[in-house]
Parts: sequence; structure tokens; C-alpha cells
Amino acid sequence: MLKRLLVSAALVGSAFAVPVAVSLPASAAVQASASASASGCTYRRDGNVWRCVTAGAYCPKTAYNRYGYAKVTNRKYKCSQYSKSTWRWKRV
Repeated sequence: MLKRLLVSAALVGSAFAVPVAVSLPASAAVQASASASASGCTYRRDGNVWRCVTAGAYCPKTAYNRYGYAKVTNRKYKCSQYSKSTWRWKRV
């Protein structure tokens, strides 16, 4: 349910971001896109560590028992098993 909520929020947020950037003057649009790219990051594997982890989010199978770092706070998380078939990022 959390994953569905996050995806919905991202879609709604992206729908509002595009019209605002188009209606802004060129200098403001450049600043808006620069701040969005600085705060946004891509969930990815970096050797044995994962980057841009979201706390409580599901882990991919390749991340089981591995560590990752949050995209905003840079705090350390571990992909831990919550139930028999559920793996999520848990703060260390």
C-alpha cells in the first residue's frame, strides 16, 4: 500500500511540476529544473551498497541483507526480512 501511495504521489507531483515550469520565465525555469535534479536521485546499486534508498520501501532480491543510504538524509539502511516473503529497507 505504501508503494502504491508513493507512486501516486509522484505522478500527481509530476503533473503539477510541468505546467509551472512552462509558465515561469526562462531564468526561473532553469532554477526550478536545477533544484529538482539536485534533490532527485535514482535508486541504484553502487558495488555492494545501494543509493537513494527510501525507508520502508521494498528491496530488490539482489539487495537482500545489503546496506543502502537514504536519498535525502544519507542515513544507513539494511534490506531486512519482515515476513516470510517481504523484504524492506530498515534503518540500522
